[in-house]
Amino acid sequence: MKYRRLGNTGMKVSAVSLGAWLTYGGDVKEKKLIQSIVEKALEHGINFFDNADVYARGEAEKFMAETYEAIGVERHHLVLSTKVFWPMSDDDVNDTGLSRKHIMESIDRSLDRMQTDYVDMYFAHRFDPNTPLEEIVEAFSDVVRSGRAHYWGTSEWPAVKIAEAHAYAKASGLAAPVTEQPQYSMLYRERVEKEILPVTEPKGIGLVVWSPLAQGMLTGKYDNGVPENSRFSQYENTASRFMTDANAAKVKGLKKIADDLGITRSQLALAWILRQKGVSSVITGATKLSQLEDNVKAADVELSQEQLEAIDTVIAG
Repeated sequence: MKYRRLGNTGMKVSAVSLGAWLTYGGDVKEKKLIQSIVEKALEHGINFFDNADVYARGEAEKFMAETYEAIGVERHHLVLSTKVFWPMSDDDVNDTGLSRKHIMESIDRSLDRMQTDYVDMYFAHRFDPNTPLEEIVEAFSDVVRSGRAHYWGTSEWPAVKIAEAHAYAKASGLAAPVTEQPQYSMLYRERVEKEILPVTEPKGIGLVVWSPLAQGMLTGKYDNGVPENSRFSQYENTASRFMTDANAAKVKGLKKIADDLGITRSQLALAWILRQKGVSSVITGATKLSQLEDNVKAADVELSQEQLEAIDTVIAG
């Protein structure tokens, strides 16, 4: 495994990381399977494990905590994250958003579910237009200064708001955001490349990106349609976004490039993201050991300029 600094911080994260979204505690509840995947991830050098309070309404945080305990891994070997923003209850008007009240209460609840005294990264899961930016930044800074998180960051924030938050924190002597978690893949690239990176990279804000395989579309598993029990068969909205004739042609076109390199299309897609210096880690999901084994190898793939140009030609259609 290769490691990268989280932006300009001194902390290093594995280039390939493992996330709990839509899987652990949600679609996947088999504790032995989750444990085997996490054990294998650790064996391969993955140290960054991403989570959020809203994933399975807190169950993902609990499942992963139980997994780390069962494995017996020491806390300081792990880089753990979680997030706050989305409602965690149906009847509490303040149990949502990024008010100081919600942030401060949510971090304590997350730490309790995760069975830890601190997280390494605490994310604002979306931008909250109903809370003053100053209140948001000050609250996250206080979480960091209290020791309940080492760093804080944003997720899917507009570039202009990331810049404003960073500027306000620096001008006020507060802990500034050091990471952003956007969606980024070969099939969803323009927002990150044209809007986010031009803001985050100069400020030393490292990206830890989600959905790098376009919900599995880039793996090639949908070359011949939608298999039963696949993600696209379970989530129609996701399928409608990515399962298009144009995307199918692009994914098939990437096969020759991957084959010539002796790698899978998953590894090609992840290595393509890691070509970006502003990316600190790609957050992958895995419901099978084989998926994890395949993904971790992407950290060692180096793409030449010629290969990158060939990929761009295919993606452009």
